[in-house]
Amino acid sequence: MGGLNKMEQMRLQKFLAESAVASRRKAEEMIKQGRVSVNGSVVSEMGVKVSSEDEIRVDNKLINSSESKTYIVLHKPAGVIASVKDQFSRKTVIDLIRKDFKERVYPVGRLDYDTSGLLILSNDGDFTFKLTHPKHEIEKVYRAEVRGIPDETDVESFETGITLEDFVTAPAKMKILKKDKGISTIEITIHEGKNRQIRKMCDSIEHPVVRLKRIAIGRVKLGELPEGEWRYLTDNEKEWLI
Repeated sequence: MGGLNKMEQMRLQKFLAESAVASRRKAEEMIKQGRVSVNGSVVSEMGVKVSSEDEIRVDNKLINSSESKTYIVLHKPAGVIASVKDQFSRKTVIDLIRKDFKERVYPVGRLDYDTSGLLILSNDGDFTFKLTHPKHEIEKVYRAEVRGIPDETDVESFETGITLEDFVTAPAKMKILKKDKGISTIEITIHEGKNRQIRKMCDSIEHPVVRLKRIAIGRVKLGELPEGEWRYLTDNEKEWLI
């Protein structure tokens, strides 16, 4: 997805997404808010097309369409915020990578403060949209330690959907891996990502989560990556995701 050829044109919101400014949806919001200008004129309506010859600014900052796309996998520890910055000055995932990674990236999707595991970071807005939009139904796999021992009824509840507040979860999978002294280790597969969804699902079947880790997003596996460390996506992973 490199930059534009000299005279090639594309819609402004797509240009912003491919320039790693934001997802296409967020770019549309920026345009509507009057934060984007083309050749010195503020644009606030959809449909405008641009080329590499145009001067495009967001909040008066010049945007370069040729910025290289970066994709990394981080093993996020619990107690770290999955965002670029935090209003309460808590440690963020950017703090973890800043010491040896200088390019601008941002988290793709969410991973709760008290959940550890696999988090992808990128500066590719279109990639972010693809990976987080529900219509793509990319499976996310978690390993959880829960109180008590779930039974077949609990497994069936996950498979048929659980009513949580104002929505019913999509069919999910639960596999019981280990039972030990009142604590069970289970593997849960979902393709949604609502706030604290797995914890709420486990609460609803009366087996609250003690510890939760995301171990896979689609074909991208956490593997043996140490907690707090990061790596680039492999070529095979990028080929599948992008």
